[in-house]
Amino acid sequence: MENARQILLDALKFHGHRCWASVAGVRAGLAALRELGVNRSGGRQLHACVEIGEEHGGICFGDGVQYATGCTLGKGNLEKAPYGKLAVTLIERASNRALRVSYKPTLQKRIAESAFMVKRGEGIEPDAIPEAEQWELVKLIWDASESEVLAIGEVFQLEREWFPEIMGFVPCAGCGELTARAYLRVVGEKHVCIPCSGYER
Repeated sequence: MENARQILLDALKFHGHRCWASVAGVRAGLAALRELGVNRSGGRQLHACVEIGEEHGGICFGDGVQYATGCTLGKGNLEKAPYGKLAVTLIERASNRALRVSYKPTLQKRIAESAFMVKRGEGIEPDAIPEAEQWELVKLIWDASESEVLAIGEVFQLEREWFPEIMGFVPCAGCGELTARAYLRVVGEKHVCIPCSGYER
């Protein structure tokens, strides 16, 4: 595995700003990889389910998990269970071995009192907050002991069937735009995209 600190730095760049929740996501993702004994997913070997909602801290956590594990929305191996929690279940698809990791609230008082979070509460964008105050919050989560910030479950067997990938695009017979085969609809004798079909899905 790459150097963990480099993964953190790259994840923060990917996320777009430095914050505590994205760092927690990186730590959770790296811990899940380690405990399952698997490498970061370059393809669809792994599947992650993040229990985040739409609130700001949750989506930051999701980006951290996404970067650390290699499970992405674009590859279709990252899904959201909208529970509003900072937790992830990582699954090895070939074996259906899974593991859940959640963030502990131990440091939340210190996070809330940090200069960064006080300014965020005043509506100041993260990029406009002094860099030293951004890094102070990153280090608070990154340098804490694992047992202080993460609850790591036991590896368990998940009951789940995986759908095979359907490969390839073809031009829609209506608009001519490339459309993935799984999203074509049949209208008369033509294969068309969903918007051209008139169907909802």
